[in-house]
Amino acid sequence: MENDYNVSMEEESSSSEGLNKIWRLLSIPIVLILISTLACGNLFQLLTPSAEETKENTVTPTSLPAIPVIPGEDNPNEPVYVTGDIPYTSPFFLNTIHQPFVLLEDQAGFVERDRDFRFPINAQIIGPVTIHDDDSLTYSLNLPMTPQGTLVDVDHNPAEGEGVQIFAIAYWSNTWGDTFLEERDGTGWSTAYASTIADPANEDEITGGTLIVWAPDDEQSFPSGFGADGLLFTEDDPVAKIPAGYNIVVMDAEPFQVYKSQQPVIALNEGVVAVNNFTEMDYAEAFSALFDKVSREYPFTEEKDIDWVALKTEFNPRFDDASNEEDFYKALKDFTMQIPDGHVNVTLNADVFYEEYGGGFGMMVDQLSDGRVIITDILADSPAEKAGMQIGTEIIAWDGIPVNDVIDQSVPFFGPYSTQHTKHVNQVNFFTRVEPDQDVEVSYINPGGSNHQQATLRAEVEYDTLLKSFPNADQTEVSLPLDGEIFEETGIGYLRIATFSDDYQLMARLWDHYIQGFIDEEVEGLILDLRQNGGGAMGVAMDFAGYFFDEDIPLYQSYYYSERTGGFEKMPSTTDIEPAPKFFEGDVVVLVSPDCVSACEGFAYAMQYDGRSTIIGHYPTAGAFGEVGRGQYELPDDIKMQFPTGRPESLEDGSVVIEGVGVVPDITVPVTMESALGEVDALLEEAIEAILE
Repeated sequence: MENDYNVSMEEESSSSEGLNKIWRLLSIPIVLILISTLACGNLFQLLTPSAEETKENTVTPTSLPAIPVIPGEDNPNEPVYVTGDIPYTSPFFLNTIHQPFVLLEDQAGFVERDRDFRFPINAQIIGPVTIHDDDSLTYSLNLPMTPQGTLVDVDHNPAEGEGVQIFAIAYWSNTWGDTFLEERDGTGWSTAYASTIADPANEDEITGGTLIVWAPDDEQSFPSGFGADGLLFTEDDPVAKIPAGYNIVVMDAEPFQVYKSQQPVIALNEGVVAVNNFTEMDYAEAFSALFDKVSREYPFTEEKDIDWVALKTEFNPRFDDASNEEDFYKALKDFTMQIPDGHVNVTLNADVFYEEYGGGFGMMVDQLSDGRVIITDILADSPAEKAGMQIGTEIIAWDGIPVNDVIDQSVPFFGPYSTQHTKHVNQVNFFTRVEPDQDVEVSYINPGGSNHQQATLRAEVEYDTLLKSFPNADQTEVSLPLDGEIFEETGIGYLRIATFSDDYQLMARLWDHYIQGFIDEEVEGLILDLRQNGGGAMGVAMDFAGYFFDEDIPLYQSYYYSERTGGFEKMPSTTDIEPAPKFFEGDVVVLVSPDCVSACEGFAYAMQYDGRSTIIGHYPTAGAFGEVGRGQYELPDDIKMQFPTGRPESLEDGSVVIEGVGVVPDITVPVTMESALGEVDALLEEAIEAILE
């Protein structure tokens, strides 16, 4: 931290450490929103850019010098070993995938446009992915002498042979089951991090990139172009004979380039999840580019009554006048605060945060359902303790203003928020945050007393009380993403799900282990605790939900802005609950809070379907449910932002799902003195009672 704040070296070190921890906690779960499993294509079928955007955001496959091939002649350069880079810019790419690999991916699913196509086990040839010290990725893949993929006829002339096997190279990770990919890991074809280029704005059609085609003999033909309809593997494709064995087919050339090379180099394409990079622009240009894209693609303009024209008129002068990093950051922060959406955020600026909120008084507070504001924790030797305040102290007034009025006027730094109840909870957490060294006069009543007392407190640089208010603040590097037990007295199972954004393989194994254990022990009911779950992978959340349903259930339809049509277009498939191999049929209670965000909310929403579980909470969930995979931005001064792009709609009436409302509890439990002070876990007690009844 800069020294121009006139703080001591001890304070400076403490504040920097606290701010770093704040940023780490903020960065982990909340931004990893609604992303299906990162096992390649199925993750990114949610995303819908224009074909032009797709071309701009991809890396053209490269190769060693192309060696043209002539059908019927021997080819000493038969491909045997493929290598390449895996470029990426998405901040979500590396954090949850462990033991990644590349797959020689059978494209029969795309040929038949079959999104449920399962990759044949005997055709699953994989190769290692290397993560280098600079976080760059490369891969290698040995080609089998005779691949075992699906033979498909793509020349539309059955008389000319048995067909060819068509492959892409795609980045994968196995989450469920044994070594091989199963249906829950993914089906169909990859739409990102693959050697092909797909256009989600047009049914995920392959529009370019590189394929590897294996022909059993010299009598096979393969398309040499996309044909008049612009689609691959349709009847108007021009075709040409290809040699026996492996052929590298580059679809970015016209006609397609076909060659053989013993060691071709093929880079994978990141696709539409690539970050929008405006770092080389000046402040005004960067904001203009950001605004133009966001104002088109933001999915809840009507619901949130956002006047984009008025916002541009208001903020353009500030960005035109911005002459330094602080001016630029503050303008961006103020801009985001005009959009009431919990998925709209900008990276933490430590200097600005310190300047405005770096001071605290060593107290944590909570507001009871009856309106009283009490101290729930207090730091030793803090200004609050030195003034005689205690745990349980009721705060009456703050600088002469009734405390509830102060809370209502508080502006939490980590906003905006999608729902008023989430904003209010954070206002309670933030109203005690002020500038360092600021004096505040507090009126209060200590426990057991009846007389108002007053004290003037001077804010010190401290972040501990703020850190304790964060979701999963008690989690450490050795904490598991799932932990559970069976309550001996009641026989009820309990499972805390801390995140949907951790090592997917570890999460899947733990989940399967616990659910199988609850089934084997014949527990009377199960409590799923989501109160501190900041979200993550929607695909994992839906896989977990599948353990409680015995039939397929379509939940909602996602829509994204399309440059091609100028409107929001629906995705080719819906988000569904699909039954898992194991089924827990007992009663289920789900505990939620405003710290249950995004994919956590999607899981709770699924579990509430048709009364499958009872939702219990003091408040609804956060109500932040717009998908953000394509809404990542990098701006000057290393500032990062995100905005949602995906719009989830009900299949029944087309209404927006979860966003702006949250998952509303079936049973709302009041916040009492005992529960606020941690003397009882009121939600857990209510859950146990609900199951026993």
